[in-house]
Amino acid sequence: MLLPIRDHNPSRSTPYVTYGIIAANVIVYLSYRHRFFDGTVGYFFADWAMIPRRIIGGEGFETLITCMFLHAGLLHLAGNMLILYIFGDNLEDLLGRFRYFLFYLASGLGADAFQIFSNPYSIIPTVGASGAVAGVMGGYLLMFPKARVDVLLTFLIFFKFIVMRAWVFLGIWFGLQFVLGSNSDDTGGGVAYWAHVGGFAAGFLLILPAWTRLGGIRFWKDHDGHPDHPEADGLRIPRIIRGVSARKAGNSRSNDSLSRKIYRKKGSPWGRDRISPAPRRSPWSKSRTK
Repeated sequence: MLLPIRDHNPSRSTPYVTYGIIAANVIVYLSYRHRFFDGTVGYFFADWAMIPRRIIGGEGFETLITCMFLHAGLLHLAGNMLILYIFGDNLEDLLGRFRYFLFYLASGLGADAFQIFSNPYSIIPTVGASGAVAGVMGGYLLMFPKARVDVLLTFLIFFKFIVMRAWVFLGIWFGLQFVLGSNSDDTGGGVAYWAHVGGFAAGFLLILPAWTRLGGIRFWKDHDGHPDHPEADGLRIPRIIRGVSARKAGNSRSNDSLSRKIYRKKGSPWGRDRISPAPRRSPWSKSRTK
């Protein structure tokens, strides 16, 4: 099993919407947690979870939203909120708070639609934020494919921390959802793999306009798929400024200060060995500061 722990991609502003979504999910879960012990959680889910057959019948459309804030257990909740915490802040930074919230809900609706399409006459309640969270992962894949992600790899009683590129981790995750969904029996309940696939695809498609507005392929080439700030992998502070000796650069405060404002990016359009000025701030952060 692969469990993401954190990404090396600090956001430039406080992700209030991401925190708010996490808080809302936790509060809602605590509000009905007692139903797991008194045996009434099934009735609660029957009212507020998304049931494909009921949607096909023209009823319960509000559950397309409410199901995103329900979870089948503490581990279910914790896993979804951890992934949202890791990847959500950067997309909120990119899109802005209001558009990010709409993006989150739209990804969840895409997940619902895919789940309904996979088994339209199912009477099994579908709950969880994982469809919407998968949309966040899909958007992150397009915008920051080479960001580094710390992952906990577990196998039976063995575990190890490894570092993976975002495109590798997210690609493996999406592939597993597709394979498991193709081999699962939807009639018996369990994990809604097709909701994960649909949410991921919806998020990827919904972020395309922002990616295109930033330059599309050129945006990837300019940043080499990395986040565009020195705290993240992909930007390096050079030890020597071209034209200045190492001794002078090391002893001069002004040169040392300048060196902190200049970056080198391997494989970027600026050249493999050429020192270039610090990249401009991205358009999504030009009006926001941290």
